[in-house]
Amino acid sequence: MMKRALWQGLVAGAVGGVVMTLGEKIEQGLTGRPDSHVPARVLERLTGMAERPGKQPLPVNWAMHFGQAAALGVLRSVMAQAGLRGPVSSAKFAVVRLTNDQILENATGVGAPPQTWPRKELVVDLVHKAVYAFATGIVADVLASADGPGPGQRHAALRPGRHSDVGPLPREASRARGR
Repeated sequence: MMKRALWQGLVAGAVGGVVMTLGEKIEQGLTGRPDSHVPARVLERLTGMAERPGKQPLPVNWAMHFGQAAALGVLRSVMAQAGLRGPVSSAKFAVVRLTNDQILENATGVGAPPQTWPRKELVVDLVHKAVYAFATGIVADVLASADGPGPGQRHAALRPGRHSDVGPLPREASRARGR
């Protein structure tokens, strides 16, 4: 499962990153909001690269932006492989995506806690991260579905709902490739 989740997640996360970026470019064209250089600044701090004032190099910005998108896609793929699929799982993943950004930005001193941001800026960020999470989720879910139901889905099929009298799947069945 983990081998499939790795490659599928990298693909799903990369697609989600592209969709988010396209959405950002459309939004920026409509609102006039400038490009963010926060991803590059975070990567510079994390790696010890030389920091520059003002506009950051596009390759550094994109390396962090798309690298983070692809890497986090692996987690969404693990969710899908386990049987956590659909819009509710993508909504849960959106929180993870936002949390990851905030940890890296705040730990490096590049960003500030979201509650201190102007509301309009916060809404824009939330929307873009949600777009990423749902696009990544769709791809991860489609790829995982080709492998059949995940262990959680097979467990749920024993008796729909959550019941204390339904024990776990046998160990072999939890590892088995679905169908």
